[in-house]
Amino acid sequence: MLAVDINADGLAALAAEVDGIEPVPCDLSDYDAIAELPTDVDILVNVAGIQTVSPIHEFPVEKFEFIMRVMLHAPWYLIRQSVPHMYANGWGRIVNVSSAHGLRASEYKSAYVTAKHGLEGLSKVVALEGAPHGVTSVTVNPAYVRTPLVEKQIADQARTHGISEDKVIEKIMLTRSHVKRLIEPEEVAELVLFLTGPASASMSGTSYPIDGAWTAY
Repeated sequence: MLAVDINADGLAALAAEVDGIEPVPCDLSDYDAIAELPTDVDILVNVAGIQTVSPIHEFPVEKFEFIMRVMLHAPWYLIRQSVPHMYANGWGRIVNVSSAHGLRASEYKSAYVTAKHGLEGLSKVVALEGAPHGVTSVTVNPAYVRTPLVEKQIADQARTHGISEDKVIEKIMLTRSHVKRLIEPEEVAELVLFLTGPASASMSGTSYPIDGAWTAY
């Protein structure tokens, strides 16, 4: 099992903790580096994500372009170079970890929302093209998950608003979720695992929210 990330130290720690992990450091904003990654994969999970929060008229152009490269362009490149192997074998699974923001919008997150909406469309096209070859493509759409990315947002929001981190979670992050708790990473992983398993053969071209009823409202 290959684990790809720009954080080499984090990959090494993961490999030490989980048997069977082969760490592959890679900057997913670098298309030449992506081209050097192995392509003989049967299951591809696109999960890399970053965030910048800013009004659109103040949003740094270089940040917008960087988010597009990592969160939308990189999945396209990875899918493009991986599906020939899947097609040849007549089987493959592609899971794109999107977000509730792939289905809904929020203020000040123009790059993130744009990238996630684009990922939704890409996943559907791949599902249509891959179906005759036994390849499925879906998105998973979590609300706020307890990850380093979200924890940094919590700390930033607490400083900005002068409130506690608990209040940030309650009053800002969970406003739209009716299940009032952060999602744990293991919950998302379990859903991804299910979507790559034997029961998922007809589950393609669709989105699977895990959002505390955010998108039900």
